[in-house]
Amino acid sequence: MLPDLSVTMTKITSMMNDFLKILPNILVALVVLLIFWFVASGVKKLVIQLAVKSRQAREVGIVLGRIARWTVIVIGALIAITIIFPSLNAGSLFGALGIGGVAIGFAFKDIFQNLLAGLLILITRPFHIGDQIISQSHEGTVEDIEIRATTIRTYDNRLVVIPNSELYTNRIVVNTYYRHRRISVGVGIGYDDDIPLAKKVILEQLQHIEGVLDIPEPKVLVKEMGDSSVNLDIRFWISPPNRKEEVELSDEVLTLVKPALFKAGISIPFPMRQLVWDPTSTAVQFKQGIESKEKDIDADQ
Repeated sequence: MLPDLSVTMTKITSMMNDFLKILPNILVALVVLLIFWFVASGVKKLVIQLAVKSRQAREVGIVLGRIARWTVIVIGALIAITIIFPSLNAGSLFGALGIGGVAIGFAFKDIFQNLLAGLLILITRPFHIGDQIISQSHEGTVEDIEIRATTIRTYDNRLVVIPNSELYTNRIVVNTYYRHRRISVGVGIGYDDDIPLAKKVILEQLQHIEGVLDIPEPKVLVKEMGDSSVNLDIRFWISPPNRKEEVELSDEVLTLVKPALFKAGISIPFPMRQLVWDPTSTAVQFKQGIESKEKDIDADQ
C-alpha cells in the first residue's frame, strides 16, 4: 500500500508559494543591505578623516571608523529584516533586541570589556602603533590596536595578540616612549689595572662610534668588586631607542673596547678558582677509611 503524499505535497506547495511571495522583499532587502555596506565604508573613511583633521591619534580614527562602520551595517541589517518580514515593527524589533541584549551582554562580557579597554587605551595613549613595548613575557613592536585586542610583532618575527583588558590593567614597558634611551654594557678589568686609565680608553672609543650620543654624555662607572675582576659599567645614550639600535651598538662598543684595553696594557681577566690540597689530611682520611672497613669485616666474621 503506497503512502498518501498529498498532505506532504500540499505543505511543500504552500511553502513554495509563501517563499515566492516574500522573494521580492528578500531581493529588496539584499539591495538595501548592500547599499548600507557601501555607505558604511564611506562613513568609516569620513570618520578617520575627521579624526585626523581634529588632530587625534591615527589609532583613534581607525577604531572610531570601525565602530561607525559596524553601526551602519547593523542598522542596515535591521531595516532589511523589517523589509523581509513586514509584520515586524520597530517597537517589537527593538523590544526583542533589548531582551536579547541582556543575554548577549552576559555572553560577550569579555569582548565588551576588551572593547572598553581598547577605547581607554586610545584615549590615554600610553603607546602608539610602531612603539616597542614589553607586556609580561611578550616584547615587540605594536602592529595594530584593534577593538578587541592589540597585536605586536616580536623581534623573532612572531605575531602576538594581546587582549586590550590585559594591556590596560597590567604593567607595560614602552621602550620607545622617549626620544633617548640609555644602554649599559659591562666589562671587567684586573685588580692591578689603572681604573682611571681604563675609563679614559673606553670613553675615547665611544667617541668614534656613530649612534652614541654626546649629550647626554657617556659615563663609565665602577659597578662592583667581583671575584676576579673590577667590573665597570659602560653607559651611553642612543636615539632612536629601538631594539635593533640597542643590540647593534652594544656589539660595536664591546668589539672596539676589547682591543683598545689590551693595547693600553689593561687586562680582562678570566674567572679564577684556587684549590688547596693537604696531603697529610688526605692520608689521615684514607687510613681512617681502611680501619673502618677492617672493623666491618671483623664484625661480619
